[in-house]
Amino acid sequence: MSGTAKTLFDKIWDHHLISQREGYPDVLYIDRHFIHEVTSPQAFDGLRKRGIPVARPKQTIATADHNVPTKNQHLPIVEELSRLQVETLQKNCTEFGLDLYGLGHEKQGIVHVIGPELGISLPGMTMVCGDSHTSTHGALGAIAFGIGTSEVEQVLATQSLLGIRPKTMKIEINGTLGKGVLSKDIILYIISKISTSGATGYFVEYAGSAIRALSMEARMTICNMSIEMGARGGLIAPDQTTFDYIEGREFAPKGEAWEASLAWWKTLPTDEQAIYDKTYTYDAADIEPMITYGTNPGMGIGIQEAIPKANNGEAAELEKALQYMGLEAQQSLLGKKIDYVFIGSCTNSRIEDLRLVADFVKGKKKAEGINVWIVPGSQKVEQQAKQEGLDKIFTAAGFDLRQAGCSACLAMNEDKVPAGKYCVSTSNRNFEGRQGPGSRTFLASPLTAAVAAITGEITDVRTYLS
Repeated sequence: MSGTAKTLFDKIWDHHLISQREGYPDVLYIDRHFIHEVTSPQAFDGLRKRGIPVARPKQTIATADHNVPTKNQHLPIVEELSRLQVETLQKNCTEFGLDLYGLGHEKQGIVHVIGPELGISLPGMTMVCGDSHTSTHGALGAIAFGIGTSEVEQVLATQSLLGIRPKTMKIEINGTLGKGVLSKDIILYIISKISTSGATGYFVEYAGSAIRALSMEARMTICNMSIEMGARGGLIAPDQTTFDYIEGREFAPKGEAWEASLAWWKTLPTDEQAIYDKTYTYDAADIEPMITYGTNPGMGIGIQEAIPKANNGEAAELEKALQYMGLEAQQSLLGKKIDYVFIGSCTNSRIEDLRLVADFVKGKKKAEGINVWIVPGSQKVEQQAKQEGLDKIFTAAGFDLRQAGCSACLAMNEDKVPAGKYCVSTSNRNFEGRQGPGSRTFLASPLTAAVAAITGEITDVRTYLS
């Protein structure tokens, strides 16, 4: 493809090609490899059986996040499987010489939160992790995607990966977002339009004036959920917002290395004449606060809309989802009583998310009988929240500020929503039982979750903002 106009994706992919042969997968060099306690044990066992070391240990970063408790992290983990997985990660990292940000470490947190906040994730990189939401890091202008356990072993052993080049898709959002509409609403809107399989086989680049106006943390929310429409990953071209976010972070380039990196990063945005395999364009003014009603992230509506009736081809799937959720077609969700609110996950647990929620709930109290869990994405986010006094605002509102981890996003620890209970969640998936067996999840933005916590029901946050 040399000499032709290229997309951001193509520039990075081509820069990392080790070999390319027609009829075979490409061999791609991997700059950063993130691992956690859930998808790495079998990979290390594979290395052990073959008697080989980790090829480039300094390019693999480990943290404990999925199984960790969010209360009393200084005490031994009570849940047996969680304790075993975290201890196994510790042993594997010690044996193979890898840096581990385990429980109690000041850098511990959700893998997709700590990478950007520490300056480990950078523009123009290839990044992988045994976790589907690795696409989060694409917000920095990088190719980042989830891999399976056998591929985790492949990267540990070779610092490279076999991969078939995805097609490219551009999703452009232009205009100005309305009051109370956040980046979470943008991505839920897009998925509701193109479906959970609409981007299968593609790597998505988000563009347009509405995207460029977003903060880095808001961009991460959008790229995070690319996988929920079937995409291999999502990315956003680096710009001054990106550079300002990265500069000065712990592991970011410094001095002459910073200037050299910056010069390269500025060459990455898509060339003017480049062609994508598919393009969608949306108007930011058409997006309102979003909420899901079913059991996949594509079942989403604007907060003022009613649950749709099914098309012929979707009737069985919709009926099953609504039966699980205890809802009906053409029902409005406004005023629907809820039981839990979860603000956290790799989608919405950064300091900006916590600030938004704290700013909204300051001076207010949660509704009676509602459980509200605020779970920061990292130790650094938790400490920053305390330095800014956000913890006091949450406590005064009756919210439970916990410790860093994935928590009720996937309920692999004690943080489970009970069967039959409704939870407004800022996480990324609303599958059956995702937040606990029989739990019922409404996906929403931090603002929509915050107003639900105060009112005890699904509410249009714009009525409060006015």
